[in-house]
Amino acid sequence: MFLNRLTKVYKHYSKIARKQQVACFRFYDHDLPEFPFAIDWYNGVVHAAEYKRRHGMEDDEHEIWLQQCRETIAAVLEVTADVIYMKIRQRKAGRQGQYEKFNEEKVERIVPEGNLNFIINLTDYLDTGLFLDHRITRGLVRDEAEGLDVLNLFCYTGSFSVYAAQGKARTVTSVDLSKTYLNWAKRNMQYNKVYDDEKHEFVHGDVIEWLDYMPSNKYGLIVCDPPTFSNSKRMDDNFDVQRDHVMLLKKLLKGCAEGGRIYFSNNYRDFVLDRDSIPAVIVKDITGLTTPFDFQGKLNRKCYLIEK
Repeated sequence: MFLNRLTKVYKHYSKIARKQQVACFRFYDHDLPEFPFAIDWYNGVVHAAEYKRRHGMEDDEHEIWLQQCRETIAAVLEVTADVIYMKIRQRKAGRQGQYEKFNEEKVERIVPEGNLNFIINLTDYLDTGLFLDHRITRGLVRDEAEGLDVLNLFCYTGSFSVYAAQGKARTVTSVDLSKTYLNWAKRNMQYNKVYDDEKHEFVHGDVIEWLDYMPSNKYGLIVCDPPTFSNSKRMDDNFDVQRDHVMLLKKLLKGCAEGGRIYFSNNYRDFVLDRDSIPAVIVKDITGLTTPFDFQGKLNRKCYLIEK
């Protein structure tokens, strides 16, 4: 059953990927309840994350089952099992889980996207460092960045920052709570040969707190992809995207230049935007527009364009 499903979906998605010249894509996401994986192809290597569940297997039995799944994936993709990296993906309270290391072994690869290259880590963390569902949104940022001051909040590994820099942004400011991810973002900039220490700033700190001190009316383009919930020890207070998004967006609009744009997204499944409380000229749901072919019908993420 798993083999048949993988064969079908991989053939379908890889064909579209070749046509669109996409080297990294998702081809399976919990399609079968008995095989709860999210499986991504990263230009020759595979990242397979098992959603944590009550599977009823003993540890040894589960390990054997995982190995069988690995061999099935390898057979369908015609790769060796050693290029398939498997993890158990469990829900974390807040974003700390994103920062926690799984093990000390570091397996990095360089993968292409949109005529750029990004460093991914296949072993150490919950995610690889490149969120594939934002592929289209990153392209929009590059297309619009020229001559603008760009702000990337909750910047993670800086993929939006790299796209903005390649798009000839006047300046790019990247803010995140994690030094690890800020260093990763800088490495991505350097690897793509777009880094300029006079134009590109990396700020280590709590984003919500930093917004109280951000320049007013400066940024022509702001990217903000906050966690659903965060209660990190390094933050003074917790953050809830449904409860706090109006407060957050009002602060962003203060920092936004007249006519400037905000790309605001989040992964909360039941998120409802309080449109009437947002003092902006344009508030547009662009979730459909920014959903890539490999996430159609499977994406919980919401994405909005907000114009001052």
